[in-house]
Amino acid sequence: MPILIDRRLNPKDKSLGNRQRFLRRVRTQLKRSIQEQIRAGKIADVDGHHTVSLPAKGTSEPSFRAANDSGRREYVMPGNRSFAPGDRVPKPGQGGGSGSSAGLHASEDDFQFVLSREEVLDLFFEDLELPDLVKLNLKEILASKPRRAGYSVSGSPTNISVARTMRNSHGRRIALRRPKREELEAILRELASLEAGGANPAARQRIASLRAELDRLERRRKVIAFVDPVDIRFNRFDPRPQPNANAVMFCLMDVSGSMGEREKDLAKRFFVLLHLFLKRRYERTELVFIRHTHEAQEVDEDTFFYSTQSGGTVVSTALEEMHRIIKQRYPSQEWNIYAAQASDGDNLPTDSERCLTLMDSEIMRLCQYFAYVEIIDERESEIFGATDNGTSLWRAYRTVKDRWPNLGMSRIARAADIYPVFRQLFTSQPVPQRR
Repeated sequence: MPILIDRRLNPKDKSLGNRQRFLRRVRTQLKRSIQEQIRAGKIADVDGHHTVSLPAKGTSEPSFRAANDSGRREYVMPGNRSFAPGDRVPKPGQGGGSGSSAGLHASEDDFQFVLSREEVLDLFFEDLELPDLVKLNLKEILASKPRRAGYSVSGSPTNISVARTMRNSHGRRIALRRPKREELEAILRELASLEAGGANPAARQRIASLRAELDRLERRRKVIAFVDPVDIRFNRFDPRPQPNANAVMFCLMDVSGSMGEREKDLAKRFFVLLHLFLKRRYERTELVFIRHTHEAQEVDEDTFFYSTQSGGTVVSTALEEMHRIIKQRYPSQEWNIYAAQASDGDNLPTDSERCLTLMDSEIMRLCQYFAYVEIIDERESEIFGATDNGTSLWRAYRTVKDRWPNLGMSRIARAADIYPVFRQLFTSQPVPQRR
């Protein structure tokens, strides 16, 4: 086993080991604070800037100091008539006669960290052991498409703008008075007519002057190029976000009496990660929250996560409400429809048959992808973790899955199962054939 020795010099008056322990301690506090903010806040606030406050007491590095209440010391104190041993002397500038407690005790402000979106995601995923592949997918930027953004003086030859280049060339030739071909042809015709006539002295003098003018114009045409490098312009393209399509995500959660605080907390964690995934992949993503007991209703985000209402369980009401909302607001030919459902599977057998019929005949025909997560007890994970047996709702969805490949199913027993399940459900799926 190799032995690694760090021989780097410590900073002045600092211990490298203490500094590393301090950084680890602060990082742990940051991750704990981020998790508490995400747990108590809205899922839309996860993908944003966060300000995390840490007590100033925990930000200082450990150091050795002489103990004031032990050891032997000798002091020479100046005499005075105002104070006696044991008196408390206020700090300069704070005063002492106001009678107020303000200023009598030293204090420090909390140390604040302002974290960017990427830093928040890194801290949120790091301690949960999210696989690196899924990290890259979650941080994937929107698809971009090049769009015209004017002209530039450099670029690829394939991007040369012929019209703008010739326009610049024409203006430069006019400004520099480059001789035209018509002027040269006129001189050549006059020379030919003079040479065909008599060879009198006046004609010879005219021919000599015309030849000199012709030579000057030809040299000027060579110096002033028809197209100069300063005339060339290239089409410039800037990448701009290109929305893949409009997307809507339906979040269906069972809040009946069988769903306790543990089950709801696991469901919320799953929906947080799902929201981040869709938000990164689509420019426009709408969220529709549906909660159900023995009846279902569309609610806002706060009610979805924090309402204490409870009751019986009829899962088919949530599917019916989802189908109604799709028909009213999200036509399938214009929207990519996704759905995620979290439940403990506790449902009436007759209603599970109703769910099978709704999923097979209506819901799966409209959805791009449907993910069902069943939250079970940790003791049940050993029994149902690797088998198709389970609740009546699980068996009904298994029947639907055999017919529709765009249905994903998995079970969650603890918080550590959320991310492997998420990766399993949201990897690239084969394109389903519409029926």
